[in-house]
Amino acid sequence: MVDHNRWDPDCVERAWAFATRRHKGQTYGGQAEGEHVEYMTHIGSVVMEVAWALQADPAADGDLALQCAVLHDTIEDTDATFDELRTEFGSAVAQGVLALSKDATLPDKASRMNDSLQRILTQPREVWMVKLADRIANLSAPPFYWTAEKIRGYQEEAQLILQTLGAASPALARRLERKIIAYSGFLRY
Repeated sequence: MVDHNRWDPDCVERAWAFATRRHKGQTYGGQAEGEHVEYMTHIGSVVMEVAWALQADPAADGDLALQCAVLHDTIEDTDATFDELRTEFGSAVAQGVLALSKDATLPDKASRMNDSLQRILTQPREVWMVKLADRIANLSAPPFYWTAEKIRGYQEEAQLILQTLGAASPALARRLERKIIAYSGFLRY
């Protein structure tokens, strides 16, 4: 049996360099008013969650999972294109990142999420793992300006992700379930 869990650090490093260039200057709102967090912090959190889950999953393709984790927001949030990713990282990675990218042409957030989840379901389970890890990373402290309604909505969306993709990784599913419960602590009434 081939141990797919072994992954090539050079492949991940190449993806990291690409993502770092593309996300350069991007930040997101922190927990404190006026705080701005470098976007690569989020990417690092997603990669860490996937790497942690791979330890318990020797059948998973670590190269696919980790490259998709590093690159998961490049099509959605930068000027990187599907064709560019396919040329640089191969078709499987490009297809995974495309599935993880929401379609901005759809009319609302719910339809964009449902469309993305349906496209993720057509991908190898390593791509599912990236979406689980992405939501785990996103369930740390919300930006200071989020309302209780926004926090509840995000928590409900996380539950949908768990129900839809949780079978990909029992370890990530358990972790996401705990994070969803803990996220209630951020509700400001």
